[in-house]
Amino acid sequence: MRVRFLGTSTSYGVPVIGCRCATCCSTDPRNKRTRASVYLESDEGVRLLIDSGPELRVQALREGVTRLDAVLYTHFHADHTAGIDDLKAFNAALGGVLPCFGDAPTGVSLRERFAYAFAGTPWIGLIPHINYTAVDSKPFYVGKTCIQPVPMRHGAIRATGYRVDNFAYLTDTSGVPAASRALLYDLDVVVVDALRWEPHPTHLSVPEALELIADIQPRHAYLTHVGHTLEHETTNLRVGPDVEVAFDGLELTLAR
Repeated sequence: MRVRFLGTSTSYGVPVIGCRCATCCSTDPRNKRTRASVYLESDEGVRLLIDSGPELRVQALREGVTRLDAVLYTHFHADHTAGIDDLKAFNAALGGVLPCFGDAPTGVSLRERFAYAFAGTPWIGLIPHINYTAVDSKPFYVGKTCIQPVPMRHGAIRATGYRVDNFAYLTDTSGVPAASRALLYDLDVVVVDALRWEPHPTHLSVPEALELIADIQPRHAYLTHVGHTLEHETTNLRVGPDVEVAFDGLELTLAR
């Protein structure tokens, strides 16, 4: 399986508009972060996007993503969905409707905000065409690739993490219940939301993310949805060596 980090930032992005902190002014390219999203190519050749944030077009061009078989949504917030219009390019490559998956409230929100994008609108090539399937905690398939949803808390709402084989992606969470943690053992890689060092009502802090990682004991872990108070290299020195801060463009190859 190949994993490419398209974006690793919070909803603000890094640099933050108007901020002159050390991270926002850094010349280290790993401190230039777009909104959180990842692209997977499974062992079966299935191409998956997790979330379509507002920089999707820029991210796809930068990382050479040209085709998708499905999109997995973690939740309905704008920094994870606002790039939905750019899915039309993947409709063209696919030659049909693009399957999308996520929890039921996310589907309701997307239909309200992007009604024009749903299957049934005229096929004119200028708009995306998606088919949304609500998922809960039961595994489902895209092609021959099995995907395990992982229900999580995100403040007052639910967010959904995803496990694909020995990889799991858990962004935008303030807590992972015991039943969901049971789905996360024996992982080669887990990616975990870690907004900042201090507690936050809707996201894991770095210490909370490290506690989750210590509990499920993956072979390696990456932090994502990282705010501008976490400079890349200095944070790596504090959390390493088996945990790293992810960065835009990072590519992983996982063996089965």
